[in-house]
Amino acid sequence: MEMKEWKEKLLYRQKNGWERLEEAEKPLLESYCQGYRSFLDAGKTERACVSEAIRLAQGAGFRPFRRGMELKAGDKVYADNRGKMILLAVIGKQGLEHGAQITAAHIDSPRLDLKPNPLYEEAELCYLKTHYYGGIRKYQWVTIPLELRGVVSMKDGRTIPVTIGEGDEPKLVINDLLPHLGGEQNKKTLAEGIGGEQLNILVGSRPMAGEESDRVKTEIMRLLFEKYGFVEEDFISAELEAVPAGQAVEIGLDGSMIGSYGQDDRVCAYAALKALLDLNQVPEKTAVCVLADKEEIGSDGVTGMQTAAFDTFMEDLCASQGVPVRACLESSFCLSADVTAAYDPNFGEVFERRNCARLNYGIALCKYTGSRGKGGSSDASAEVVGYVRRIFDQAGVVWQMTELGKVDAGGGGTVAKYMANRNIDTLDAGVPVLSMHAPFETVAKLDCYMTYKAMGAVYLG
Repeated sequence: MEMKEWKEKLLYRQKNGWERLEEAEKPLLESYCQGYRSFLDAGKTERACVSEAIRLAQGAGFRPFRRGMELKAGDKVYADNRGKMILLAVIGKQGLEHGAQITAAHIDSPRLDLKPNPLYEEAELCYLKTHYYGGIRKYQWVTIPLELRGVVSMKDGRTIPVTIGEGDEPKLVINDLLPHLGGEQNKKTLAEGIGGEQLNILVGSRPMAGEESDRVKTEIMRLLFEKYGFVEEDFISAELEAVPAGQAVEIGLDGSMIGSYGQDDRVCAYAALKALLDLNQVPEKTAVCVLADKEEIGSDGVTGMQTAAFDTFMEDLCASQGVPVRACLESSFCLSADVTAAYDPNFGEVFERRNCARLNYGIALCKYTGSRGKGGSSDASAEVVGYVRRIFDQAGVVWQMTELGKVDAGGGGTVAKYMANRNIDTLDAGVPVLSMHAPFETVAKLDCYMTYKAMGAVYLG
């Protein structure tokens, strides 16, 4: 053979996904991405994501799972864990002793949570104090429109949903210092320019009539009481999250990308959910989708991936077939569906070009995450990676093998190690993201669609 033939036979060359996408798939891609944008708009918090997932699941024929219920091949069930984690399954033809095909993603995103005693007035301006959640860059959260979403749990047992700043409603904001007086601030590092205790949300300036103190604060509480019926003490048992206002939008003159808050990791969560809902055949093995909370702060707690809720769900499914759960898990496979960093030429110094993820090159496989010496990583085996390559190629999925960044540049983690610790073969894979963890992140439509196709391939094995 000539050298050109040898090169074609032996050497590995990636292609842009648009060069590989069939013309007939382009309308499917656009339709999928339109549904994804709607999911982003409806699910700005983990609670809202679960509510939307339940709505979509019920529309696709899923029913609530009850311990002890009889299950047969093709049955579709879901379990709602405290409104902030959801587990779904389609029962397969084979018994659970042959394992399950699992996808696991998270639906929490970096944000600002209100402190237990948040409301205060100073200089006749009213503010809410926050405690940031997850790995944010604090300077990015000032001078942008914000919404407040969540629930207030009342002493009488009622739980009141709260949404402030939606649609045409007035928005909230965190102030920054004007450049004219910012000489000292300019000398600080990015991390120091805005401190955590400066992330105070401006919520009002109009005083209530009268001569008493805290006139603006009292007026703000009056408005909240009239709309929602709670008083200041009720903030103590509230979960209220400040998130960026606005909707998911198309990005680029060509409309090839999507920009929105919360795409880490709702871009993978929606793909995992939608692929399960769209299964048009009974899978050989039981297909399971787990959308968990708390990943951004370590996956701890009753709704994080380290919770026993997943084990309990799987044990209950196995009990319906008389199968030991350990026998199921050791024969199962999990795709840990989480995003990775997309190469950005503006910050190319932190990426290793031969191994970084790129927009429009498909779902990004990550053999290991963690940091530096693979710390905190499950490090999938060669056999597991080979298995995923096969099923993706057979399904026509455009994929790329990636790392997060240069070895010494930093790192990050996913839920993969928590699944692997359960004796489940696990591999990380997800959508490459620009501006990850920022209040506004960008992804490529093609990568979103290929991640949806990849999840379907996993369910069918």
